[in-house]
Amino acid sequence: MDIGMLLGLQEFRSGGGGFLADFFAKMTFLGELNTVLVIMALLYWCVSKELGTYLLMGWSGNRLVNGVLKVTACAYRPWIRDPMIEPYGDAKTTATGYSFPSGHSMNAASVYGGGALRKGAPLALRIVLLVTVILVAFSRMYLGVHTPQDVLTGAVLGLLVMGLTGRLMRWIDAHPDKDWIVAFVGIELAVGVALYAALKTYPRDFDASGKLLVDGAKMANDTFKGVSWSMAFLVGWLLERRLVRFSTDVPVTVKLTRAAVGLFLYYAVSIILVPRIKAWIPGTEGTFVSCFIQMFYISFLFPLCMKHVPSMRG
Repeated sequence: MDIGMLLGLQEFRSGGGGFLADFFAKMTFLGELNTVLVIMALLYWCVSKELGTYLLMGWSGNRLVNGVLKVTACAYRPWIRDPMIEPYGDAKTTATGYSFPSGHSMNAASVYGGGALRKGAPLALRIVLLVTVILVAFSRMYLGVHTPQDVLTGAVLGLLVMGLTGRLMRWIDAHPDKDWIVAFVGIELAVGVALYAALKTYPRDFDASGKLLVDGAKMANDTFKGVSWSMAFLVGWLLERRLVRFSTDVPVTVKLTRAAVGLFLYYAVSIILVPRIKAWIPGTEGTFVSCFIQMFYISFLFPLCMKHVPSMRG
């Protein structure tokens, strides 16, 4: 049934629904890692530290959940399961890792769904945010890179994790001196996920020519990324609470300065530093270090810069 639905969408896309493909390609962009990271970073630095912390905390949890489920289910992508599936455009090359559950759907549920779950958010905004989650999830099916169960599970689990994160943040507010416990437990869980992904066995299926269909060790790379991001956030979050304590209650000019400088440095880290780290440290270790630095910059290093630069301190 799942492959049949994708084939039906593919037939519609080829037979006259091609005009929607570009729209859904843009919607899927809203669920990409760099997109959600930039949105959360800007909210954290410039708009609402409390909201940004909640989204980053929930997203970090979702990356762990997504990673452990992917290497447990080891579900192949639709075009591997059925060669009749032809993903749209470059969607095939940008879809990494195993298929279940959808990472884009969980990203969208984390950021947009998390915003919709916030108490006090206007009804109209909540509707827009939830529709965005639905459109991002559906885009993954329309483009032919995920099955219905991939996106439905991803979206539902993503929203569930954000709901639990909201409760966790309220507990932290009531017990601020126990924040280290949250960081410690989160890091322990991340280490457990990394060990599980590294030590488990993966399917080894071959095509007619004897070529390995999917290299499980490479597919687990996304799980290690999630582990690194989660650990970096928790370490940076705890350090920021203890050493920096920046505020987003600052003038608009300060917010704009933070946004401009923060994004410039973020892209410098992502475009210049990260590729060099991966070149210096090949394999999984390089991926882990580069992702750790990327998130640690967002959660701690740039807030530390804000504290010491008067134009960004407010």
